Amino acid sequence: MLKSKKILIGICGGIASYKVLTLIRLLKKDQADVKVVITPTATDFVGKVSLAALTGHPVWDQFSEEKTGSWNNHVELGLWAELFLIAPLTANTCSKMASGQADNLLLATYLSARCPVVVAPAMDLDMWTHFSTQRNLKIIQSDGVQVIEPTTGSLASGLEGKGRMEEPENLFRFIQAFFNQPQDMAGKKVLVNLGPTQEPLDPVRFISNHSSGKMGAAICQELKRRGAMVYAIVGPVSDQLLIEADSIVRIQTAEQMHQRCMELFPQMDLAILSAAVADYSPKNVAVSKIKKSGESIEIELIK
Repeated sequence: MLKSKKILIGICGGIASYKVLTLIRLLKKDQADVKVVITPTATDFVGKVSLAALTGHPVWDQFSEEKTGSWNNHVELGLWAELFLIAPLTANTCSKMASGQADNLLLATYLSARCPVVVAPAMDLDMWTHFSTQRNLKIIQSDGVQVIEPTTGSLASGLEGKGRMEEPENLFRFIQAFFNQPQDMAGKKVLVNLGPTQEPLDPVRFISNHSSGKMGAAICQELKRRGAMVYAIVGPVSDQLLIEADSIVRIQTAEQMHQRCMELFPQMDLAILSAAVADYSPKNVAVSKIKKSGESIEIELIK
């Protein structure tokens, strides 16, 4: 299934690195072409000789070779890959990815990669749950990186909890699924609306709901994987929400969403309407902030 697929694996300095040897063996057995780039501390946990023997390629860990002075071209490495999997991803490397640092070859390759990037974090429970780690994960996800969350179990520290890198057999199945996405939507134009709407009461207040838009974003992602051209009409959602689409139109009100959907729909092959559209909007919108007066206020809504 993976014959000749070009898979780049990035290994960071964590105890879970030993699992990558099993993953590489599975990938090579399925005839994938695997190369490895590692951080300087990864060699404390897994040997370069073992990695080179399994992949059949040199292992890249430095910008240049000290003995020969030759340059290891991270740009070429990033362009070569069809998938870049970083496993294990440590809290340190995650932080550097989030801030765009490139102080080692793995990070420079990440910044050069044009292929999809997937990470499989592994760290201790408290490091995983720390607000800074979770913030950094959200940042790299908003940059398009897919995160395979760690599992729960015994950790190297002796604690029990979330932080174990996903098992190599499951990572292997993920990679197989990645390269075998059906293309049954190739060439199809699909309209997707998502997120909430906001119905203004006055210049500073509005009626809305708690829709995050995550379901619609997931639908867009799956459509893109299946080869569709996706046209997304998006209500007020978080700037951190990653929406994979060929065209994104942002609106505020239900009426605006209706207008844009009706404009685009005749050009579409399919429409998936996942937005949480308001049922009612204020009959009259105040031109200035409504002043507080009395113990109650009455607002007339229309369907």
